[in-house]
Amino acid sequence: MSEAGGFELGEDWAELRAGVARIAERFPAPYWRELDRAGAYPADFVNALTEAGYLAALIPETYGGSGLPLRAAAVILETLHALGGSAAACHAQMYTMGTVLRHGSEDQKRRWLPAIAAGELRLQAFGVTEPGAGSDTARIATRAVREADGGWRVRGQKIWTSRALHSDLMLLLARTTPLDEVARRGDGLSVFLVDLREARDAGVSIQPVETMINHNTTQVFFDDVRLPAEALIGEAGRGFRYILDGMNAERILIAGESLGDARWFIEQAVAYAGERRVFDRAIGANQGIQFPLAKAYAETEAADLMARKAAALFDAGEACGPAANMAKYLTGEAAWNAGEACMQTFGGFAFARDYDIERKWREARLYRTAPVSPNLILAYLAQKVLGLPRSY
Repeated sequence: MSEAGGFELGEDWAELRAGVARIAERFPAPYWRELDRAGAYPADFVNALTEAGYLAALIPETYGGSGLPLRAAAVILETLHALGGSAAACHAQMYTMGTVLRHGSEDQKRRWLPAIAAGELRLQAFGVTEPGAGSDTARIATRAVREADGGWRVRGQKIWTSRALHSDLMLLLARTTPLDEVARRGDGLSVFLVDLREARDAGVSIQPVETMINHNTTQVFFDDVRLPAEALIGEAGRGFRYILDGMNAERILIAGESLGDARWFIEQAVAYAGERRVFDRAIGANQGIQFPLAKAYAETEAADLMARKAAALFDAGEACGPAANMAKYLTGEAAWNAGEACMQTFGGFAFARDYDIERKWREARLYRTAPVSPNLILAYLAQKVLGLPRSY
């Protein structure tokens, strides 16, 4: 077991990996290939993970979950991706429910978490980004106004809200105090848990957004949507702090997916390079093939160490913002570079859908854009960690 900065980097969860692998075996490459072509939601896969308890890994046993650390959840996602699958259809449940767990009332936890853990409810949608705000979260325009009875009335629009059509619940960030009335830009934002089963018939409309990957992405419109007082998570006006807490978990979990992608690319490329013969020898004998794959392997192993450190800090309750962001950045780059090396190794065959490389290549590219771009991470590290002047 490795250590860094005084924190154990976490066990490898061999039994957990084996259990996840048994699930993955039931959903081989043709399953993902067909879903990708049809743009369909992997309902059977999500149901299998739910029934096995993997999507409730982070929910405490008190509320029906497994009570595992974040490191274990990252291992679940990494394993699924390393075996050629995609956890994008369900990973949000792991980090969105954390906002309810850490900041919700006891009544809210007991009402929602057991049902989520049991698979009776899906919490897959996270409404934050807006067309006019992008990454400038403090400028979101979706507005929630408190009414006389303590309830809320919501108007606005969200974009890139994946899985909203396949989710029973949505975590929503809305402005409850106008931006020009707060002392700090991040103040005046609040988090709500929206029951989409009711809201779809009461002012919420959801429209699919077609993209280059099968991410079931949507835009969501709120037209005078009425939310009860108990939909508010935590204190009004402190929502930005709540989602930042969850974003560290999100970055660490996404890092696990990127690590899995990188390992899948490297495994596929190494196997092909040893079998494919051109000019009477295996192409893997050429340094032009060897070096990019060796570099991708080294980058992946190094990124894995940072991801483990970030998870260790999070699980220890320590400040993990820099480590979580570096883990997200390094694993995303490692997956993309491994994908490029794999594409070059396979040559023209990499573009054939039956090899699945072009699908995984498209999926890996997402994490160099979302949920946070490399440039934003680098700016954060430069200014918040290194103390360099803020750019304008």
